[in-house]
Amino acid sequence: MIEHAFSLRDTELYALGLGLGADPLDARQLRYVYEGTDGRSLRAMPTMANVLAYPGFWAREPDTGITWQKVLHAEQEIHIHAPLPASGRVKGATRVTGLWDKGEGKGALLQQTREITDAETGQLLATVAQLSLLRGDGGFGAGGSAGAPPVAHVMPEGEPDHVCELATPVQLALIYRLSGDRNPLHADPAVAAASGFPRPILHGMAAMGVAAHAVLRSVLDYDETRFAGMRVRFTAPVWPGDTLRTEMWVRGGTVSLRVTAMERGVVVLNNARVDLR
Repeated sequence: MIEHAFSLRDTELYALGLGLGADPLDARQLRYVYEGTDGRSLRAMPTMANVLAYPGFWAREPDTGITWQKVLHAEQEIHIHAPLPASGRVKGATRVTGLWDKGEGKGALLQQTREITDAETGQLLATVAQLSLLRGDGGFGAGGSAGAPPVAHVMPEGEPDHVCELATPVQLALIYRLSGDRNPLHADPAVAAASGFPRPILHGMAAMGVAAHAVLRSVLDYDETRFAGMRVRFTAPVWPGDTLRTEMWVRGGTVSLRVTAMERGVVVLNNARVDLR
């Protein structure tokens, strides 16, 4: 159990780590990075649930037996049960909810789930599930979880209903890591090289937040209260500085998403969805 007190400054820093505020004259973006003259106008991005009461990169601990240098973020899912406050104190209980062997030399999948509650009232605010690919592990056979790992969201056919292009600043990973995910893969060129990347990569959850911003902008007119949940599958790394093109298909209460790094023509998020209220 982790208890996490966060301030308006933390909420503003998180949104800046997604690139919000790029147009400081856009009042709709400003509400996520500025508390207003009354000090009470700030709103929390729904994807901030990803960093509240975050247990950190615990795969680096020696007793896990995980080859942490070869861990990749495969999927992330959030469910928003109640509006996130712009400041407050929360508790997070994280547990391992799935472990699936992909076979000798193919790695394994590990799922961790975190329930975030208001520390004062006990109200459940959000549930966060993270699926990681352990590229350096696996081969344990029947020692994992029963059942199968999550099935990918099926994408609609046809042309998207909305397209939104958002630039990411080259220093975005260095800003986003200040919200709690200090994995050196996103800051240290030597660690990135040892992991097989030519440069530090953007956090998958930051790319997820950029895609959430695209939905808020294009579909919800920046009304975050209609944002009920989100699930993404990470398909390729994002370089800080990429322009992310989010294609959106709206089908009832579901927005299906595909995100492409435009300069490289690489799909970086796929089989993604946002659930609406």
